[in-house]
Amino acid sequence: MDINQIAQMAGVSRATVSRYLNDGYVSQEKRAVIKRVIDQTGYVPSRQAKTLRTGKTDVVGIIIPKINSASVSRMVAGITSVFNDTGFQILLANTDNDAEREVGFLRLFTERHQVDGVILIGTVFTPEHLAAIKALRVPIVILDQSLPGYPCVHQDDYDAMRDVAEIAVAHAKAPGYIGVLEDDVAAGKMRHQAFLSICADHGIEVPGDAQAIAAFTVDAGYACAERIIETHPETDALVCASDSIAYGALTYLREHGRRVPDDVQVTGVGDAEFSQLVTPRLTTVHHHYKTSGAEAAKMLLGLMTGSDTVPREIKMGYEIVERDSTR
Repeated sequence: MDINQIAQMAGVSRATVSRYLNDGYVSQEKRAVIKRVIDQTGYVPSRQAKTLRTGKTDVVGIIIPKINSASVSRMVAGITSVFNDTGFQILLANTDNDAEREVGFLRLFTERHQVDGVILIGTVFTPEHLAAIKALRVPIVILDQSLPGYPCVHQDDYDAMRDVAEIAVAHAKAPGYIGVLEDDVAAGKMRHQAFLSICADHGIEVPGDAQAIAAFTVDAGYACAERIIETHPETDALVCASDSIAYGALTYLREHGRRVPDDVQVTGVGDAEFSQLVTPRLTTVHHHYKTSGAEAAKMLLGLMTGSDTVPREIKMGYEIVERDSTR
């Protein structure tokens, strides 16, 4: 079934059907006839034909670092809440934290004109990333990282970590830290610097082997907590760069007879759903991930429609959620 057959069955010209499909002027009588034929046949206009005609795909590409991340899922939920009612479809590209795969998707979107815009939930920015972003022929919004010169929506990682770390460090003599790779500027570098800043404010110097680098997983948090506690049994606080890392630390401490928060305090970042379900309940940072996703979608929508032409940066607020894992 194609547009010519629809026109023949409706007794109108091909141009009239085309105007109907593109919301142009068609008389009410002819509009009703065309609608009836389309409803009866189940005809769906060719997306490829529309792309060739208009140069638009009505598709938005979302590049995500990890599909099973609580924070990423909340950001994607915010993005879809905006685009669901706009006629745009969403194409999710999961990279599994593979920087080369991120660059590959950026180049794919550029070379094949598959999307009208891109939201990149960023982790690292290599020279290859920057070249691929610069080569994009469609608008891009960076989410969860700050990239000078480009529209961005990101968290206040430094201040948020300072505030949550302060809760633990204020009642600690030997704090430790479990972070992530500092190539990830937001979650890695900024959060680590904030932790060290708070410790310095309290006159505490944290040994290098009381600071560990982990993946964003429970298993990695467990292994790093084990390494720190075995090396420094006097550790009385573990400040973690994410909730999932903190869950692993809590599990290790519980299995090895360390009471939380009496013996060792633990903090996280993210306020994932399980933070209220683990025992003890986790003190953490609530980042407004869903709202940040919605803001990025609105920003991209404005860039694609031409109503927003100036690159903007939005730094999101946060809330500190004190629960039972700190004193």
